[in-house]
Amino acid sequence: MSVNGVTTTQAAAQTYNATTSAKTENTAQAGSNKTENTTTNAGVVYEPSKESASTAAKKTYKPDTNLVNKLKADAEARTQQMRSLVEKLMSGQTNAYGKANNIWQFLKSGNYTVDPATRLQAQADIAEDGYWGVEQTSSRIIDFANALTGGDPDKIEDMRAAFQKGYKQAEKTWGGSLPDISQRTYDAVMEKFDEMAAAAKKPTDPADPTKTE
Repeated sequence: MSVNGVTTTQAAAQTYNATTSAKTENTAQAGSNKTENTTTNAGVVYEPSKESASTAAKKTYKPDTNLVNKLKADAEARTQQMRSLVEKLMSGQTNAYGKANNIWQFLKSGNYTVDPATRLQAQADIAEDGYWGVEQTSSRIIDFANALTGGDPDKIEDMRAAFQKGYKQAEKTWGGSLPDISQRTYDAVMEKFDEMAAAAKKPTDPADPTKTE
């Protein structure tokens, strides 16, 4: 405790003793002083400080686990559908598959034939508005990133780095540069991350911190 603190404490004790001995002091005045003190204390207790207001206005971000699970389940179902198409494609072409070390090398080789029904389904899936098309795939990646972070703008670059890491791993698994549709999807995802980063830098509305001007 500082010297000033000790001095203040001693003075308060002396004042208390003097007040206690003076029992005949006007009670109305004491009541008036008590009311004044109560009013002052109430102001201190209930008047929000700038720090409290700032803390209350700060938005918290939580992962959207329901959306994450939904996106994962949907992706797994569609991946299984695609796998079934590939297995059907490989049926009767064991010689071509036998020359490849894995399914990815088999697909990369292009050394296979495709029946009309399988070709039509694959074309529909990778079309511009298809599930595996550039727009839907890039949007799902961004939706997944937002669901994982709860939309926290401070995590945008972390999610971008994670996506880039995953893309490089996919290239390694594929054995080189991915097909054109994958490269265009990569560009679309990067563009969407850029848009998110730009929006995060815009000033917020003081009346509603969740909105940008």
